[in-house]
Amino acid sequence: MSDLLERLRGRRWRLTSQRRVVAEVLDGEHVHLTADEVHARAAERLPEISRATVYNTLGELVTLGEVIEVSTDGRAKRYDPNAHEPHQHLVCTGCGAIRDVHPLGNPLADLPPEQRFGFTVSQAEVTYRGLCPACAG
Repeated sequence: MSDLLERLRGRRWRLTSQRRVVAEVLDGEHVHLTADEVHARAAERLPEISRATVYNTLGELVTLGEVIEVSTDGRAKRYDPNAHEPHQHLVCTGCGAIRDVHPLGNPLADLPPEQRFGFTVSQAEVTYRGLCPACAG
């Protein structure tokens, strides 16, 4: 389970009721919601929350490095609170569902020196694609 709320409290980030509800909506394992999904779920808990507040809060969380913005295949951006544990993503090419995965090995180490073209590589993003059980069924 994500520890987003605890991380934000530890940073002494001002947790207004709107920011708190956005963080609560994002809290959990394998959470990859669009901004509109975050707004809809936040509005169930705090009906007066505006879409602009949700977008601004998500932007702040990304800037703080507490949430990762995930873009896949031209679909709407999704927000991943699992920002501090290295992981990759498994994406359904049918419905767009996303799961966090932790493959064995190190994608940085797996890139042979002759394939680096002199780059000092500091980060790798690997996305696995396929059909989830519901779409394959």
